[in-house]
Amino acid sequence: MPTTITRAVVVWLNEQRHKSVLYVPFESTVRFPEGQLTEITKALAGLSVPFIWVVRKDQSAQTTCLQDGFDGRKKGLIIRGWKPQLTILEHLAIKGFMTHCGWNSVLEAIVAGVSLRTWPVFAEQFYNEKLVEVVGLGVKVGQEVCNSGGVEVLSPVLRSEKIKEAIQRLMNDAEGSRKIREKAMDMSKMA
Repeated sequence: MPTTITRAVVVWLNEQRHKSVLYVPFESTVRFPEGQLTEITKALAGLSVPFIWVVRKDQSAQTTCLQDGFDGRKKGLIIRGWKPQLTILEHLAIKGFMTHCGWNSVLEAIVAGVSLRTWPVFAEQFYNEKLVEVVGLGVKVGQEVCNSGGVEVLSPVLRSEKIKEAIQRLMNDAEGSRKIREKAMDMSKMA
């Protein structure tokens, strides 16, 4: 199954423009409530950039916002469950990575030279986010509450407008965004 998923993802990425895709993988350690998934859905649907969104396999079955054709392959690709993260990050179509700031994901993004959109949830992820910010490798989505409950996200729901604004700051071609991407490429060469 991983080989089939990897092949399908690479085929889809090959159809996208160079440095145009946002990668959003929250399936492994994050269990967002229905309201937050709805807001993420609205934000992604309102973007003008293609995206890959990875969701939890067990969460997708009961989540209405992930049904009704939202995961059409033209604008975005939704993967339920396991994803080939390194293959995705290393693909030339990837421009940005929205991450919970787990250390493995931060390191993989640095090696791949991909700029980060940070959304920490618990534990050391807020410290990792601060490092990303100080070094200049990404921008914050604005989550300020650490979830002491672990993978169950209990913090206030971030509205789609805030998520969309943060993504656009990362994905646009403004001077600040270009500097972040250049810094990510420089760090990749050093790594």
